[in-house]
Amino acid sequence: MTASANPAPAAPASGVEPFDAVDVIAAKRDRQRLTDAQIDWVVDAYTRGVVADEQMSALAMAIYLNGMDRGEIARWTDAMIRSGQRMDFSSLGRPTADKHSTGGVGDKITLPLAPLVAVFGVSVPQLSGRGLGHTGGTLDKLESISGWRAALSNDEILTMLSASGPGAVICAAGSGLAPADKKLYALRDTTATVSCVPLIASSIMSKKIAEGTGALVLDVKVGSGAFMKELEQARELAQTMVALGTDAAWSRVPYSPTCPLRWGSPPATPGGA
Repeated sequence: MTASANPAPAAPASGVEPFDAVDVIAAKRDRQRLTDAQIDWVVDAYTRGVVADEQMSALAMAIYLNGMDRGEIARWTDAMIRSGQRMDFSSLGRPTADKHSTGGVGDKITLPLAPLVAVFGVSVPQLSGRGLGHTGGTLDKLESISGWRAALSNDEILTMLSASGPGAVICAAGSGLAPADKKLYALRDTTATVSCVPLIASSIMSKKIAEGTGALVLDVKVGSGAFMKELEQARELAQTMVALGTDAAWSRVPYSPTCPLRWGSPPATPGGA
């Protein structure tokens, strides 16, 4: 496995930022479409620490209230991908696949699914997440097992995924994978901006596209125990994520035009990141 690093975010050579965070916030507050340049800058500037948490909080709430069109979401996702590394599992010489479930109560499917797929000669780098909103994260639950750890090096992941290893691994995404999303993920959890289709879709797909597996299964939860309470909202999220895969032109991933929707009322059906 190799990781190709994008250039580290750096301040403009002139020392003058091309935009003001307040102007970007105001544009989305007033229901304007953010330009590609504005999106590229605000994601990069937030990663560099130029845009403060309170400013990104305001922008996240403006997005939550006023939404984004497909072009904005695609650009936001791409900007988060470009904030860090892109993984490459081609050295394994075998198929790779990952699965991601959107937020809901219960996250039991990961444990049986990863080894089940690995039995058929498919390497499964299951990059899982922390708890968000009212849901418990797969990593948080697994850390209750003494000796288990979420953070693995690239070499350790490769060993686990190789033909001589178990063929599957459940771990956290590395710090170099979409670091902009890592910051925004934590922020959304404390600013009531979790259940927002543009932010959920871009968060999931930025990490999964950067991860670079050969196939990806998306499992969208709907119901009182999920982030998406209504069926139409869940369909919108599913369609948005599939569209992001198409817009990314990531030919190695056979994105389906649909992905499964599963009811997530307590007790929730098995699922999780």
